[in-house]
Amino acid sequence: MDKNKLFVGSLPWAVTSDGLKEMFAQFGEITEAVVITDRNTGRSKGFGFVTFAKEEDAQKALEMNGKEVEGRTIVVNTARPREDRRGGGGGGYRGGGGGGGNSFRRDRRF
Repeated sequence: MDKNKLFVGSLPWAVTSDGLKEMFAQFGEITEAVVITDRNTGRSKGFGFVTFAKEEDAQKALEMNGKEVEGRTIVVNTARPREDRRGGGGGGYRGGGGGGGNSFRRDRRF
């Protein structure tokens, strides 16, 4: 597990990657700060990741957990690998749900 990387959730929608970096810069050198956006709309999904050069700095930055930013209480914790969050299952049904949704959208246009 990469203990230099933090997950930051419940971000205000207006926060950009640069804003996220500024928010955590006080704790040490940041190698990457990214707000995750919807690939179709480009809008923030309300969470992001901050990677510090040093593990100690990332640990200090955990104190941001529960702080209020622009009226929202942010969540900060050590990032986990994607596999840990997905929860398994659905392997054989990878495209199944999307296919039904596409048919529905096609039907709606007529």
